Amino acid sequence: MFTGIIEEIGSISSIQHKAATLTITIHANKVLQDVKLGDSIAVNGVCLTVTSFTKNSFTVDVMPVTYHDTTLATLNNGSPVNLERAMAANGRFGGHVVSGHIDGVGTISNKVKTGNAILYTINLDKNLALFCIKKGSIAIDGTSLTIVDVTMDSVQVSIIPHTQSESIIGNKTVGDRVNLECDIMAKQVAKFNSNQPSSNISADFLREHGFL
Repeated sequence: MFTGIIEEIGSISSIQHKAATLTITIHANKVLQDVKLGDSIAVNGVCLTVTSFTKNSFTVDVMPVTYHDTTLATLNNGSPVNLERAMAANGRFGGHVVSGHIDGVGTISNKVKTGNAILYTINLDKNLALFCIKKGSIAIDGTSLTIVDVTMDSVQVSIIPHTQSESIIGNKTVGDRVNLECDIMAKQVAKFNSNQPSSNISADFLREHGFL
């Protein structure tokens, strides 16, 4: 699990494409302080496993499903990436519960400066918009953000100066694609409700049998 609070911005030092897979080496500092083989590190919101590391870099593999369902395949040498280690059991949830399992990819359709913040509009699949509520949470490229507004096919988020400087979203522009993870609690509630059996009991049924 992650919290959506980005620890540092790393950079791609090498990326190898093989069919629908990737091997990525990322230059970093802070997330390597206590790294071990097999650790989970979120890269632009995608939970990936450390397969090797050095003093200032680590390597991860990207399998086909992740290749197709995220923006990782669009990265190049030198691309900046958001990095966050899996949360320690004694840590604080400064953001919200983030699994690192991307629900889909959205596209930035508008970017407007409002006071000291930047208001982004992100188009997304209608099925994902169902899990988004005003003042609720969404992770964009792994950054925990509060939803300012939502429509049937878009969400708006407001980015404060700190987030602009401490994550990659501050440099994103219209047309850029971003990884999206909707709030896990909203998805669990929706799944629970969809599994409930439908009822044939109606007001007419109750009247017919003397209950009304």
